[in-house]
Amino acid sequence: MFPGIEPSAARNPQPRRGPALPIGRSAAAVSGRALAALICLAAVAACSSSSSTSTTPPSSASASSPAAAATSTTSAAPSSPASPTVTGPSPCPNGSLHVRLGLGQGYAGGTYVVIDFTNTSGAACTLFGYPGVSLVSGPPYAQIGLAAKRTNTAPVKQITLAPNATANALLQIVDALNFPTSTCGPTKSTNLRVFPPNWTASVYLPYASEGCAKPVQTLFIGAVQAGSGGSS
Repeated sequence: MFPGIEPSAARNPQPRRGPALPIGRSAAAVSGRALAALICLAAVAACSSSSSTSTTPPSSASASSPAAAATSTTSAAPSSPASPTVTGPSPCPNGSLHVRLGLGQGYAGGTYVVIDFTNTSGAACTLFGYPGVSLVSGPPYAQIGLAAKRTNTAPVKQITLAPNATANALLQIVDALNFPTSTCGPTKSTNLRVFPPNWTASVYLPYASEGCAKPVQTLFIGAVQAGSGGSS
C-alpha cells in the first residue's frame, strides 16, 4: 500500500556537500595571484632603480668639484693696486745749503744760538729732523766732549725749501763752568761742527766757547723749522 523504500538508502544516507570547484579554475586563481605578486616585485625593483638613478649627479657636475671651484676663485681674485709713485723735492744734498749762525741769546747758565740753513741751489729740496752739532778745537779739528743731544722742544716735520729759502734749528749751549772741573774737564772751543740733516759732509762755523772734554752733556739741539732764526 505504501510506496516501497530502498533499504540501503535509508540506512546509509550520504552527507550533503557544496558544489565542488572545478580543478582547473582553482589552479588559475593561484597562478593569477602569483603573477600579481611577481608584477608587484618587478614594480618595486623598477622604482628602486629609478630612485637610485635620479640621485646620481650628472656628469657635468664635475665642474663644481672643489678643485674646479678653487681654480675659479683664484683666477677671480683682484690683484693688489700698484703703490702710488711718490713725487716731490728730494732731500737737500751735500753742498746745496749755506749754513751760518743766526741770532744768539744768553741766559743764566748758558746760551741759545740759532743755526740757519739756506737753499743755494736752483731747485727746491727738503730738510727733515735734526742737524748734528758738536764743539771742536783746531785746526786741526778735534771734537770736544759729547755731540748735541736731540730735544723735543720743536715738532719734527719735513721742511721744503724753495731756492733761497731758509730753515733753522735752535742750539742750546750750557756753560761748562756750571760743572765741577774734575767732572767736566773745561776745554776751549774754536768752532761748531754742523752736519745738516741728510748730509754726510760737515760745515765748520767759528764759535769761541768752552765745553767739557769729559762726557758731560752741554749741547742740546732742536729739529729744523721753517724760516730764519734772525741775524747775529
